[in-house]
Amino acid sequence: MTPDGETGTEVPALVGHRVVRPRQQVEDALRAAVLNGRLRTGERLPAEAELARQFNVSRPTVREALTALQSQGLIRKLPGAGGGSFVQAVDHHALGEIVQTSVHNLLQLGSVSFDEVSMVRQHLEVPAAVLAAARRTDDDVAELRRILKEQRIRSVDDPDVPGLDAEFHIAIAQISGNRVLAALVYAVHRESEPVSYLELSAEVGRETYLQHEAIVDAIAAGDAAAAEAAITAHLSYLRAHIKAANVGPAAPRD
Repeated sequence: MTPDGETGTEVPALVGHRVVRPRQQVEDALRAAVLNGRLRTGERLPAEAELARQFNVSRPTVREALTALQSQGLIRKLPGAGGGSFVQAVDHHALGEIVQTSVHNLLQLGSVSFDEVSMVRQHLEVPAAVLAAARRTDDDVAELRRILKEQRIRSVDDPDVPGLDAEFHIAIAQISGNRVLAALVYAVHRESEPVSYLELSAEVGRETYLQHEAIVDAIAAGDAAAAEAAITAHLSYLRAHIKAANVGPAAPRD
């Protein structure tokens, strides 16, 4: 009988808990050590044999845990005599690297199309430019104009052109003041960078520079609407040229 007089089945007390596999236990312990600072950025982890001894597990178990942590961007593995497993920075820069690697792999596998990535870039960079117009400082504007000056003196076949273009767009995202947005722009821009996929003509180079100049002028003036219009026109122009060049989802990279 239940306390209220009704017949029922007695519910057993809950005394069990989820059993975690050894590999998961090692992974969880090492992740916690990274996130709470016991293992610092750049610090080298003990060798696999030593970790196996400390956790009282096999070396393959440790190796699986380290591989999982590497895929999460918490550690990086370096080969060679001076190599090993090292703690990766856990910040918005690391986020950008992880997302870029994932997007790159998806493109190479053909799981997503280049046009999809290029479209996402536009949806990220437009609000970044709007925020940059509202939050820019004199130093921010000076940095954008410095990049513009470098772009103006470079010919379209200069090997520094792709890097300067990336620097320009990533700088705007950083000026937005949103570090997550900046990390995502970094990742998507590097995987949809049109300069890496097109044979730039002098005409396209001049037009791109003028579009960059219009974006900077709008940001410098604090005109969010003009910044939105300028970067939208610029990104649409680039996407049209990428389509015209028939770039596929797994186009070769330099």
